[in-house]
Amino acid sequence: QVQLVESGGGLVQAGGSLRLSCGASGLTFSTWSLGWFRQAPGKEREFVAYIDSSGLVTASADSVKGRFTISRDNARKTMYLQMNTLKPEDTAVYYCAASGRLTQIWSSYNYYGQGTQVTVSS
Repeated sequence: QVQLVESGGGLVQAGGSLRLSCGASGLTFSTWSLGWFRQAPGKEREFVAYIDSSGLVTASADSVKGRFTISRDNARKTMYLQMNTLKPEDTAVYYCAASGRLTQIWSSYNYYGQGTQVTVSS
């Protein structure tokens, strides 16, 4: 079956960096668009960034633009989210997801990871 597994979360001080990874199995990785979403306590889940199957087309939310970079390695079946200059408001559970098309809508994705916690202390 399809599995998406996030890793790389943790506790970091404001201004620091983390790199999240999302490993996939059970699907033809190179044909799927991928996205990162996050959900902070008491808030709605929100779009963070997406990347197309080739890795050439990306987009990110205004709140992370210039700080977060999405990328993928189709040979390793892994997607990444490089997060720099982290802020306390970036604290959330981060999820990866796979979709047949590029979209910012969580419910339009077909497969989801279990999430990884990112906590940014001030």
